[in-house]
Amino acid sequence: MSRRLRLIPHLLALSVLGLHGQSDPWAESYRLEGLKDFRQAAQVIAPFTATNEFAQLRHSYLAYLQGHYDDSYKGYQRALEMNPLSLDARLGMTLPLLAQQRWTEAAARARQVLDQCAWNYTAHVRLLVCEDALKQWDVLARHGQDLARRYPSDATALVYWARGEDHLGNQEGAGRAYQRVLQLYPGHKESLDYLNRPKK
Repeated sequence: MSRRLRLIPHLLALSVLGLHGQSDPWAESYRLEGLKDFRQAAQVIAPFTATNEFAQLRHSYLAYLQGHYDDSYKGYQRALEMNPLSLDARLGMTLPLLAQQRWTEAAARARQVLDQCAWNYTAHVRLLVCEDALKQWDVLARHGQDLARRYPSDATALVYWARGEDHLGNQEGAGRAYQRVLQLYPGHKESLDYLNRPKK
């Protein structure tokens, strides 16, 4: 879950539970998550999921962390029903799909986000992951290049661009992309391995 999502105080009334000596369920849930006790972290906020959108999103994310991918996906679906405009819910649905290697379905969900927000970075990166896994090398190369132009200080798009070019047999293009990665992250292993390997 993104830091941005964590910081949104969706329901101030819940924090009132921290008064009068009672524990704050949000603080307790985050404390338990920090201890890697994802099951208890989810249970603490479970009573609020029926009426609180953020609680539903967080509960779904904690299910994902536990490896309960079907429950996570269904939870994000419920969050989307609560708020059909939620990009967070649509992005969240990609997480269990990616974990299950359901690449085509995850790509479709990422594209739904892009239909509403054309250059959402997270959706693009998750779509790149799917294109890589599906071996859509021409699509991957073009997509990585397009994203790198929008986010020129980000190495992730460059890496996927380079992989696409490499699989297409364009060693020169892949090399240029990997060299740019090294400008951003000196010592990047994949880039160094590619640039140092014997060329055919």
